[in-house]
Amino acid sequence: MNTVIFACTQNAGRSQIAAAFFNLLADPAKARAISAGTQPAERLHPEVLATMKEMGVDLGDAKPQRLTPELVKSAQIVVTLGGLPDVPVVADQKREDWPMIEDTAGKSAAEVEKIRDMTAAIVSDFVNRNGWERPQ
Repeated sequence: MNTVIFACTQNAGRSQIAAAFFNLLADPAKARAISAGTQPAERLHPEVLATMKEMGVDLGDAKPQRLTPELVKSAQIVVTLGGLPDVPVVADQKREDWPMIEDTAGKSAAEVEKIRDMTAAIVSDFVNRNGWERPQ
């Protein structure tokens, strides 16, 4: 079983979106995703909750968590969203940086929808590239 961490700054938007889509698309016997932030917020951005709910994904119970060295060690792959300079490093761990995914903080609902849709497409490609698709 592979664990993927999606990491951003506040863990209140884009990394939560990425982990949610990953867990919907990936075969849970092959991989799972969690999300974390280097400076976690108190709660998810309201626009993120609303735009994900539109897609049938309820993130109401999700809570931002800190990206700790222990958490990083528990994963096989760390995906940073927006470039994070202070992510703990683990030798031989696979890393990817997705700088094209914008922060959702302070964005309008329409802007968050665009970020959500872009994130869904990139996560879908990532799941497919790694052969983790759910069985039909």
